[in-house]
Amino acid sequence: MKRWILIVMVSLFLMSCGAATTVAPTATMEPTATVAAEEPTPTVEVVPTAEPKIKVLVATDATWPPFEYIDEKSKEIIGFDIDLMKAIADKAGLEVEFVNVAWEALLAGMAQCQFDAAISSISITEDRKPNMLFSDPYYTVGQQIVVAADNTDIQGLEDLKGKRVGAQISTTGAIEVGKIEGAKLVNFNTIGLAFQALMNGDVDAVVADNVMALGYVGKYPDKLKAVGEPFTGESIAIAVCKTKPELLAKINAGLAAVMDEGIIDILSLDRTRPQNIVY
Repeated sequence: MKRWILIVMVSLFLMSCGAATTVAPTATMEPTATVAAEEPTPTVEVVPTAEPKIKVLVATDATWPPFEYIDEKSKEIIGFDIDLMKAIADKAGLEVEFVNVAWEALLAGMAQCQFDAAISSISITEDRKPNMLFSDPYYTVGQQIVVAADNTDIQGLEDLKGKRVGAQISTTGAIEVGKIEGAKLVNFNTIGLAFQALMNGDVDAVVADNVMALGYVGKYPDKLKAVGEPFTGESIAIAVCKTKPELLAKINAGLAAVMDEGIIDILSLDRTRPQNIVY
């Protein structure tokens, strides 16, 4: 009996041990996802934009060769002053627009700042300084007496007493004739009309800037001649609206750069030769 009890107990023990020996399933490892490397952010180069050019309205009296006059073929304003102003504008970052204005209207317009600037063989005078600003001088001229080619009476200033002397109105030529005792000033709206009157015998002499006057003599050597030497010394400059000193500074800076490069000398050789002037 005891033997059977022992067998049963051993069997039960073995059964309980077998139930406790179940093996847990081995966990499987999921594959690790690979993370792509971030691409570097592209850099954008910032290119500075050029400053917009300042627009400048420039008046000129295009009746004064070789400084400013109308080309007969293209009908455009050309000349020494025009080329110079374009060169200055290029250096100073300006965009110029030229407008052809009669001389007296040009002076009055500058006094009222109807134009930003003016370039027209303008002499610096004390009378003009209160009405406009002036750039640094860029040229020097003097007043020259011109008479008919066959005239033998007039050799200089002292011979103008009692004579009819033509000049363009409100120019320094007209101002100087007004100072000559006994001279009879005859004003013309343009210098071309004054020289035409001289060739027609309507006046005895014409007084004008020497460069331009000698151009007319060179153009009409059988009709005109210069007498004596220039009797004044005048500095030519660009006029600027009196309320725009910043523009004046830019123009002076551009003018200095042009002078440093010798551009004025080149223009003088090209533009002031009588054979290159179209009247």
